[in-house]
Amino acid sequence: MEAPAPKTVQELVFEEEEIPEKYIHREYGGHTNDAFPYMEIPTIDIGLLVSSSNSAADEIQKLRSALSTWGCFQAVNHGMTPEFLDEVRKITKQFFELPVEEKKKYSREVNDIQGYGDDMILSDQQKLDWSDRLYLSIHPEDKRKLKFWPENPKAFRRILQEYTMKSQWISEVVLKAMARSLNMENNCFLDQYGERAKMDARFNFYPKCLRPDLVLGVKPHADGSAITLLLQDKSVEGLQFMKDNQWFRAPIIPEALLINVGDQAEISSNGIFKSPVHRVVTNSERERISLAVFYIPEPDREIEPFESLVDDSSRPRLYKKVKSYVDIYFQYYQQGKRPIDAAKLQI
Repeated sequence: MEAPAPKTVQELVFEEEEIPEKYIHREYGGHTNDAFPYMEIPTIDIGLLVSSSNSAADEIQKLRSALSTWGCFQAVNHGMTPEFLDEVRKITKQFFELPVEEKKKYSREVNDIQGYGDDMILSDQQKLDWSDRLYLSIHPEDKRKLKFWPENPKAFRRILQEYTMKSQWISEVVLKAMARSLNMENNCFLDQYGERAKMDARFNFYPKCLRPDLVLGVKPHADGSAITLLLQDKSVEGLQFMKDNQWFRAPIIPEALLINVGDQAEISSNGIFKSPVHRVVTNSERERISLAVFYIPEPDREIEPFESLVDDSSRPRLYKKVKSYVDIYFQYYQQGKRPIDAAKLQI
């Protein structure tokens, strides 16, 4: 059973309270964002992934390389204009700038992830993230709980509806291209994940923090999705990815979406695609926002490595079948563990 919700991070900052111990990560101390090198990930032209030009094959190979090394890429030419992306960022900021009582009209209920708030509190020992969020199921439409969809700012619902439609198209294009990069049928990921694969949106707000050396916006984790589409803040960095036991900064490309593999696509690809561990650091001088959209397989679907990617001699099966992966994901995440480890076969 989840414990009662503490104050939001915004309330702690507004009331100038000391940072509570449950936000302090002493094991991560001593690092600021500019102490880390930039990651060098490719920029992929989404338009080329759906074209029949000679360049399409090169782009698909670039995609495979990106997802099997870093597990992510920057996506451009994705059908959303820079002006529209700025609108999305604007409504995100406007929502989090509302008075606390206005935002609390959309507060999530105990043991439900949808709505406004912060971490689900599952244990007294749990370390909390220095972020507030608005978490909404956006597709299929019958999964939406519209009571949590803000009516203020007035443009919020209209813009989120358009963003949802565009994100759905991008997700399908990327998943088909991922399949082609593995020399498989176009729809194999989509078929495995189901016609009613779900998309959830998480609007993130990271207030300023007096101790960025000790407090994390989001603790290290990999996503429980198949893929994740992230719209970064236009000017404030904070996202970092781990590769070869080193942290790297994710650069900002204002017109791009940063797309990464989640655990379920790593399982489907039998480990060819990597679900990268990432985190968000805090900033003592500037607030930061972002919007993540998670593409999540139907919960009753059995997710397992595609048979064509399993070879007993050269590439043995690495993962068990999993179902309802996201249900176990949050329990593991709040304990600082990787749920994909539970899906690995002992070889």
